[in-house]
Amino acid sequence: MARVLVSGGAGFIGANFVHHWLATHADEPVVVLDALTYAGNLANLEPVRERAELCFVRGDIRDTALVERLLREQRLDTIVHFAAESHVDRSIHGPDAFIETNVQGTHAMLKAARTVWLEERTVPVHRFHHVSTDEVYGSLDPHDPPFSERTPYAPNSPYSASKAASDHLVRAYHHTYGLATTISNCSNNYGPFHFPEKLIPLMIVNLLHGRELPIYGDGRNVRDWLHVSDHCRGIECILERGRPGEVYNIGGGAESENLQLVETLCAVADGAFAADAHLAGRFPDAPAARGEKSASLIRFVKDRPGHDRRYAIDCSKAERELGYRAEVTLARGLGETFAWYLANEWWWRSVMDGSYQRWIETHYR
Repeated sequence: MARVLVSGGAGFIGANFVHHWLATHADEPVVVLDALTYAGNLANLEPVRERAELCFVRGDIRDTALVERLLREQRLDTIVHFAAESHVDRSIHGPDAFIETNVQGTHAMLKAARTVWLEERTVPVHRFHHVSTDEVYGSLDPHDPPFSERTPYAPNSPYSASKAASDHLVRAYHHTYGLATTISNCSNNYGPFHFPEKLIPLMIVNLLHGRELPIYGDGRNVRDWLHVSDHCRGIECILERGRPGEVYNIGGGAESENLQLVETLCAVADGAFAADAHLAGRFPDAPAARGEKSASLIRFVKDRPGHDRRYAIDCSKAERELGYRAEVTLARGLGETFAWYLANEWWWRSVMDGSYQRWIETHYR
């Protein structure tokens, strides 16, 4: 039985992992550590907030003493480290926060784990799992083979550089100190609780409001899309069967150009409005509410600096060694994600208008 600390467990992927873990590992304690910055949202955990196995702690991953105390007092033997600044555009305009959280924060977590697990030997076995990104590998040309675990690192943004640095720190703590670590590099996630500044939720919210759908450059940038539920299963496989010191790529096997992806989302929206007349009343500014095409909102905007052209993941190692395989197709996943945003309008409106963050600062000082 694992006793798990989930850093960033109120964020998009972290919260989905907490839901998955509690559903598949009944009675196993889970401690969520999250600073509740703009992307951390306690509402993401609302369906499981009353579970006896779940303990939420508001705190900073850079607070080594706090992490040490949690590991000791809760006798935690597993860390799943999600907490990170993750938006490329934000890293271009403000890289300092990415170095502080992704590099210094990961190092603080590693130091705490080394002290409690290796020096004090509080638990007989342990695992430090670090969640990273395919962006550390750089960019692919159209006919290049997908990234494998042996692809050299070539990060092109402050975000991906900070994640690459944190990956190297995790590897070093395994090889230097013997910390039992694993690393996963995933492709682009999407699904429930996705913060509305990212591509898919931004497009969903904008088309519901009748706002422009901005696409960088020519829209031909390619990403491999991974439904967050498949990502959570992949991490579970690594924790249960992954070898310490190893890196595993987790992908969705669903490459798509950004323009094609947005056009598919528009078609999903048009179909949903055609099937449910009530949606026109809820979202009267959406083109589909007037019987028009959502794709009419697509606009091409100036490309961002250093925009990687293509990502693709070779996850054959995870398939071979762990039995992992993505189950959610992109078509199914986009439809389910659009339906989730329709059913959870309260969630994304509270995030976007700032009311949620004001509530947090009042109740969690």
